[in-house]
Amino acid sequence: MNEPFTIRHDNGRTFATINGLPPGGQKHARPFIIPVFIPSSGCPHRCSFCNQTAITGVKPYCLSPSAIKPSIRKFLAFVRDRERPVQIAFYGGNFLGVPQDEVRALLETASVYVACGDAASIRFSTRPDTITESTLATIRDFPVTTIELGLQSMDDRVLARTRRGHNANCAVDAARMVKSAGYELGLQMMTGLPGDTPRGALQTAEKFVSLEPDFVRIYPTLVLENSPLAERFRSGAFIPSTMEETIALVCRLFLKFTASRIRVIRMGLQADDALSSAGTILAGPYHPAFGERVYSRVFYRLAVAALVQHHGRHHALGIRVHPRHLSRMIGAGRENISCLKTRFKIENLSIRADTGITPHHLEVDNPTAPIASR
Repeated sequence: MNEPFTIRHDNGRTFATINGLPPGGQKHARPFIIPVFIPSSGCPHRCSFCNQTAITGVKPYCLSPSAIKPSIRKFLAFVRDRERPVQIAFYGGNFLGVPQDEVRALLETASVYVACGDAASIRFSTRPDTITESTLATIRDFPVTTIELGLQSMDDRVLARTRRGHNANCAVDAARMVKSAGYELGLQMMTGLPGDTPRGALQTAEKFVSLEPDFVRIYPTLVLENSPLAERFRSGAFIPSTMEETIALVCRLFLKFTASRIRVIRMGLQADDALSSAGTILAGPYHPAFGERVYSRVFYRLAVAALVQHHGRHHALGIRVHPRHLSRMIGAGRENISCLKTRFKIENLSIRADTGITPHHLEVDNPTAPIASR
């Protein structure tokens, strides 16, 4: 099994590394995404957790090339780094479930921006049961490079309870077809679904790893107003996971994927005005900076792994991290500092930024002079 951390010692210092991350950390080669939302378009039915209007902030509308052009032009104006690849992305629906003539019309419109150099490629998300030889043939002549599959779970029992309408074998076949066709493969999973457990989510992650995706997204289940799940929540038939349970689980999932050199490009839904408006989220582990909360837990676990093996004195210690991760190491409300001091009986603990530390490392040392506790 791939280990999440590597610990080594040198001259009284302890070095800890998150395994599997590229030298630049998780931001390595991230494209600039131009989102084109197609909420619920192409969906054969409604999954129990779904309310795409709440998630995307866009009401369902009739898709047409003329309707997506303003959105693309709007986001092109925000491109500042011309060296960063730009992708036009169709999100929020079941892209290949849309009638094939409409798929071609949308791709033809987006391809114009690729042809003139404003964008590098196209990507979209779709259900696994829409991946067929016919649908892949439809997109073959367009500059599509990335396909994301909304798998959510690899447990047939959970898929049935959430009304997904496909099973895990369908997901496996779809992922293999996408990779065989030469596309970059992204997989989306959810935690806390009806009938799921932390153990089940970790088993889903293991199956994801076996499919060798290029990246994954992890979304905790939220109870959204006007979703089928809202009725079950109100009746007491569904109890969402707590924030603490979810952060702990997603931290484990993140480390499992990164140890297998699979990028985790998102944890938690993108915060926006529609999602944050009163009454949209009825319950569930939502936080506008959920991913940062998970990263903070990852660095706490990295520090624990280092301190368990640190050979020096524990009454006064210094931890150094890259400046990008200073706030993550400190933790919200300085919780990481408090927890580390209590767990290891540390009197004085200093968390410092050091540009000489690579982004996914930390270093523990025993300063010779007293350190003021931060």
